Amino acid sequence: MSIAAAPLRILLSDAARAAIGPRLTERLGKAAHVLLSPAQEQADFDIAFVSRDVTGLSTKHAVLPATQHFYDLLTHAPSLAWVQMHSAGADRPVYTNLLARGVTITSSAGSNAGVVAQSALAGVLALARRLPQIMASQRAHLWEPLIKTGLPRDLGGQTAVIVGWGGIGQQLGAVLRVLGLRVVVVRSSATPAGEGIETVAYETIHSVLPQADWLLLACPLTDRTRGLISASALTLLPTGAHVVNVARGEVIDETALIESLQNGRLAGAYLDVFAHEPLSAQSPLWDMPNVIASPHSAGFSDANAAKVEEVFLDNLGRRLQGQTMRNLVI
Repeated sequence: MSIAAAPLRILLSDAARAAIGPRLTERLGKAAHVLLSPAQEQADFDIAFVSRDVTGLSTKHAVLPATQHFYDLLTHAPSLAWVQMHSAGADRPVYTNLLARGVTITSSAGSNAGVVAQSALAGVLALARRLPQIMASQRAHLWEPLIKTGLPRDLGGQTAVIVGWGGIGQQLGAVLRVLGLRVVVVRSSATPAGEGIETVAYETIHSVLPQADWLLLACPLTDRTRGLISASALTLLPTGAHVVNVARGEVIDETALIESLQNGRLAGAYLDVFAHEPLSAQSPLWDMPNVIASPHSAGFSDANAAKVEEVFLDNLGRRLQGQTMRNLVI
């Protein structure tokens, strides 16, 4: 007598099951399976899908109870073999611990790259055209044309140093070049990012920082990029440069950044990420007239969930067929 194979156990949120349950069953075909809810207090399962609703308003520094419950289920499931996460970065402690345990983790890198690039570009344009200053005048009911307060520099002819050359960096680079900026790339290797594009590795970033009218951070957080933009690195930027960070707060020395913004060495910054999130109410970044502080929202759009779901379903199919999955975290 043959013994039937144990069903594949998949943990996912109730919202995710409602959104993709039928497609999930279709993708699994004849494979026996069971879809588990975090509310069922399941002790063990094989696969987990961490959709955006699971993390909700939690950050990696401040984890809310519902998110922590899901993380605890991941941590204590002895048979867990694969986790598909909604985010591009795997720097939350729960993923670091699972990787150390031998669990396969795949990200959704690229699913929101276009939206993040648009947000970074919006930051560049807002700062270049002094929109924070104009909006402050609007709130004060003051008619202050830029010809009165000092003309902004034309973007054409300026240099943008882009750190990170994944989907976000590449889209940013393409648009900035159309706007007339010269693009310099800092990436994992010095392999040229394209014809005529000066490219250096992370370790030699100091050689290009003096050229940067705009320093745009769009790299993953790794051992090589943590603290990459140190206090000494910031001093190499030209006076009047701007910083845009849609990477991770830990990539830059936030204390040194604040000091450079306060003393006028840096002209402004668009920051979507911070050393600690949520950003403390006491942080001076909230009230700086030359800073746009965004609550880690550069990648949000109403199309993201569907894109992440497709990554999960595609990877599930690949796994069942013995193929290499997309966006493996190593």
